[in-house]
Amino acid sequence: MPSSDYLLADAELDPAASNDRNTPFLPGHMGLEITRIGRDGAEGGFTIAKHHHAPNGFLHAGSLVTLADSLCGMACMASLPASASGFTTIELKSNFFATALEGRVHGIASPIHLGGTTQVWDCDVTHFDTGKRLALFRCTQMVLRPRKA
Repeated sequence: MPSSDYLLADAELDPAASNDRNTPFLPGHMGLEITRIGRDGAEGGFTIAKHHHAPNGFLHAGSLVTLADSLCGMACMASLPASASGFTTIELKSNFFATALEGRVHGIASPIHLGGTTQVWDCDVTHFDTGKRLALFRCTQMVLRPRKA
């Protein structure tokens, strides 16, 4: 589809611009770095630091959920039709397989369903250095439409 068919223009699909927009919000606080964003998905990650850990010393599950949810949300926004006004998450699920104490965590968000009223996205979260799968994430987004007067 041409860029004009989407809510966001092609120029808005820039990883550096996404990282700048995220700075004052949770993804920025978490140190999340977007490396790719497109209508077909998004990639990014963070380097594990102490603030990503739970008090028990392991990687906090919420750190992985924040990464996956952020990547899926950014990719969802990039793929919204021009007739949409935005989206909201209506369901999410995570399965955890392993942990990491250091290194880099990487996520790849991919579309499963890009419908007119809902989108479903998966994110595979791995340890970048070892390739070990840490988590699988799935979310459903409701496509929002402008209110009619």
